Amino acid sequence: MLHTLNPPQQAAVRHLDGPLLVLAGAGSGKTRVITQKIAYLIERAGYEARHIAAITFTNKAAREMQERVAGLLDAQRTRGLTVSTFHSLGLQIVRHEAKALGYKPRFSILDSADAYKIVSDILATTDKEEIRKTLGLISRLKNDFVGPEQALLNAGSDGELRLARIYRQYQDTLFAYQAVDFDDLIRLPVELFERDGELLTKWQMRLRYLLIDEYQDTNTCQYRLVRQLTGFRGLFTAVGDDDQSIYAWRGANVDNLRLLQQDFPRLEIIKLEQNYRSTARILKAANAVIANNPKLFDKQLWSELGVGDPIQVVETRDEEHEAETVAMRLLAHKFECRTRFADYAILYRGNHQARVIEQQLRNHKIPYQISGGQSFFDKVEIKDVMAYLRLIANEDDDPAFIRAITTPKRGIGNVTLEKLGALAAERQLSLFAALRLPSCEQALPAAQFEALRTFQGFIERMQGRAGREPAGALLKEILDAISYETWLYDSDEQRPAETRWKNVLELVAWFDRKHEEEGSSLIEMTQKIALITLLEGRSEEEVDVVRLSTLHASKGLEYGHVFLIGCEEGILPHQQSIDTNMVEEERRLMYVGITRAQRSLTISYCAKRKRAGEWQVVEPSRFLRELPSDEIRISGRLAAGRKEQVSKEEGRAKLANLLAGLGPKPG
Repeated sequence: MLHTLNPPQQAAVRHLDGPLLVLAGAGSGKTRVITQKIAYLIERAGYEARHIAAITFTNKAAREMQERVAGLLDAQRTRGLTVSTFHSLGLQIVRHEAKALGYKPRFSILDSADAYKIVSDILATTDKEEIRKTLGLISRLKNDFVGPEQALLNAGSDGELRLARIYRQYQDTLFAYQAVDFDDLIRLPVELFERDGELLTKWQMRLRYLLIDEYQDTNTCQYRLVRQLTGFRGLFTAVGDDDQSIYAWRGANVDNLRLLQQDFPRLEIIKLEQNYRSTARILKAANAVIANNPKLFDKQLWSELGVGDPIQVVETRDEEHEAETVAMRLLAHKFECRTRFADYAILYRGNHQARVIEQQLRNHKIPYQISGGQSFFDKVEIKDVMAYLRLIANEDDDPAFIRAITTPKRGIGNVTLEKLGALAAERQLSLFAALRLPSCEQALPAAQFEALRTFQGFIERMQGRAGREPAGALLKEILDAISYETWLYDSDEQRPAETRWKNVLELVAWFDRKHEEEGSSLIEMTQKIALITLLEGRSEEEVDVVRLSTLHASKGLEYGHVFLIGCEEGILPHQQSIDTNMVEEERRLMYVGITRAQRSLTISYCAKRKRAGEWQVVEPSRFLRELPSDEIRISGRLAAGRKEQVSKEEGRAKLANLLAGLGPKPG
């Protein structure tokens, strides 16, 4: 089983006696170690699959892990295995222990749009920046395991006191809706386990061995959950890389690596330093840059994939020229090396840098795709349909009630909803429950009240069937009953309406498939969906396009040839990071960018850039000066005083390649 692994990987798989930290450098085969260890625990160590949990950060990573495990063991042996994101595991715990947490089993999970609306109402403002900032601060408090009461006690200024009050109001609203947000899915289990030792023991017995992927990305709350579940036995394998910790802005705490040593004195540490992705030159550059950060654990990546091409560092006049240079170099390289567009990626620090690149790629007819496009479940039509399902799953979900009652239109306007809202607030009930009050009929106009009662009756009938009937068939019936297809075609042009209806049918097909595979009810599916960022099982066949991505979104991915653009002071490192002394995190981001490349890397920077309509001379990034000079070919200001570095052999090889490219294509 282990013959395909190198010695440190084998040691990581075999280590079962106590806590283990695997320091897995970029491209060192960490997913293989985790999946082989799951197989080893079941095959050799006598663990039942249902007592093992592998936890990661994205649905995509969890899916890949599940597929790999399925390739190692037959389905019978893996029955009951938990391979999920932190939030999915949290959902499982909250669902099982809803009563102990004061929630009913049919609670809702609010998405970011719902949370935005609640905070907007509390602040009584439509200022997007203020709402987003407040949501971010509440999220940070939750991730740091600070509750509303604690936030009130800790408040050291008027601003902090105001935030704590908003936070308390926000939580009260969520509880009234019998709803949780994403951060609650981790916070609530931690809170529960802190106060109920019996329930904690139950879950420790259920999940007896934990494997945690991307450990450096955990926040304080997630670390507490890991510590609680592993208990005094410390039976876990944490896999992480302090050099790739790039999510401090969303609460990740690289100190959790240090805490592991403190909290688990028996912690064993194994380093994976052999890289299976990149050439030696790329790794030498990555090692040289990251060496300028203070190290918690020292490691040096190395590779047996050959020396590779020198890294190109190019100065361009401005961002237009940079974009054109990238497009031209990409086409020339593709012609010379007879590669595909899918072998290339263009990486950048911020989304705003993509616009000018996109323009040039279109000009040169280069097909491209931007990573992290709109999620399937963020589409308007899917949110419309999901509002009905959320309301069936939890009638106290007011945001879902408002969306469902007004889509399609039923003659219920804001005035009616405001009157119903006032009545609900007065009696401290949800909007749906307020409809049952005898005083409701007097408070509302007859026609509107009748429409609301009809709607309520429909939802109640569906509630009775949602727990037992196939989810897909029930969803089809709901769509027919509300005439959603007709409404789509009535409210939009033919073409977009067609696309939107196709998406809805895809959702129905997915419900059907999930019911067949897992026997999930409509209610279980609805709770699950809040955590899914992309529709599982949608065709993700490889298309031949250049990938455009931010550095953050590129983590975990790899490309044959990488263009890393905008390597200037103020962009990478970002100005805010320079001002707030966070340059170390930006250097880790540069390291992530370099280590995405397998065979070639081209880094570019501009001589000047337009800022607020004015041309400004910009400085090359400090990280470029940290690259090993003998591994790079450089142009522009940074090349001053350097000798021409292209050897005759390299020149001859390039010419031979070009001539070969002019001949007939192979095959």
